[in-house]
Amino acid sequence: MTNRVAIVGIGTTGFKPVTPDVSYREMIFEAARKAYTDAGVEPDEIDGFITAAEDFMEGYSIADEYCPDQIGAVLKPTQTIPGDFIQAMATGYMMIMSGAFKMIAIEAHSKASNVKNVDELVGFAFDPVLNRPLRESPHAIAGLEMTRYMFETCTTAEQCANVVALNMGNALRNPYAAFGADIEPWDVLGSEPVSLPLHRLDIAQHADGAVVAVLADSETASSLTDKPIWIEGLGWCTDTPTLEMRDWGEAAYARIAAEMAYRMAGISNPAAEVDFAEISDEYSYKQLQHMDALKFCMPGEAAFMVETGVTDIDGELPINVSGGALGVGHLFEASGAHKILELVEQLRGEAGARQIPDVNVGLAQVWRGVPTATGAVAILSNT
Repeated sequence: MTNRVAIVGIGTTGFKPVTPDVSYREMIFEAARKAYTDAGVEPDEIDGFITAAEDFMEGYSIADEYCPDQIGAVLKPTQTIPGDFIQAMATGYMMIMSGAFKMIAIEAHSKASNVKNVDELVGFAFDPVLNRPLRESPHAIAGLEMTRYMFETCTTAEQCANVVALNMGNALRNPYAAFGADIEPWDVLGSEPVSLPLHRLDIAQHADGAVVAVLADSETASSLTDKPIWIEGLGWCTDTPTLEMRDWGEAAYARIAAEMAYRMAGISNPAAEVDFAEISDEYSYKQLQHMDALKFCMPGEAAFMVETGVTDIDGELPINVSGGALGVGHLFEASGAHKILELVEQLRGEAGARQIPDVNVGLAQVWRGVPTATGAVAILSNT
């Protein structure tokens, strides 16, 4: 049985608001070819394949049936995780740690531009008796949670808007990002109200793209690359699915998932031991709420960290230097894939204009979105 698992190859198409020129199959093929080239392997050398996909988002059932051919998985063990890429990566990690597999390829993609009624689609996740008949937009739930978070932490709407301005500004340095922009907090506060205190620019816009990663056991990883990125910690959690029974002031799912990942990685002081992080910011306030849950600060201090530059690219704890979902795009089940991609490039020293100097440990955290309370955390290192 192997004692460590590493990411040895990763590839992406980059992310765009719309991609009418390619199908999702073509996007997956492009990302897979880049990942296999990066790892120095051919698909017939890979022992198993995982796709992260949710049938509702794909528009038909058993969506994974449409993925094996373009990732080279025909007649190989293939499975689907109906969840985020980081959850799929945890499955791949366990498959390799079992000793039954030496290499696993994991795919996730978003073709959000194919979906004409995203809000209605997400609405199917609401309780069919208590919530769905109200026909509320998913953003209405986020607006209520944002109000509760702001009340409990004394955070202001302007401090949430700071997150948007910072992340979209960071995205200008990221060639993969779809929504980089030079804006100010008052631009966010002046954008159209959606579900107050939530404004249009507080909400990440959807984007298309694909990511494929190759995982390998320690012996295989050492033979393939001199820059393996090791998976040090993984955690995942689903809190109560009902809106009526959850604590709206905190992201318990993120806290519990992080505690699991920290235990596995042997981290006792995240703020000091994690060099940088890519965390979920599908809504502006969510980044602040997740910073609290990940124990990067005391509850309520996250907004102050952003205001004072602690989370800037040259700050003490850079967060979402890729641009996050606000700058890169909301990618559904590929959200975690983008974050893992950023961690890998940073830890390899290959992030270009957004490279953070001297980083060894990175954290990626994802949330599956309204109305879920499901999240996952991954900790990677280059040593």
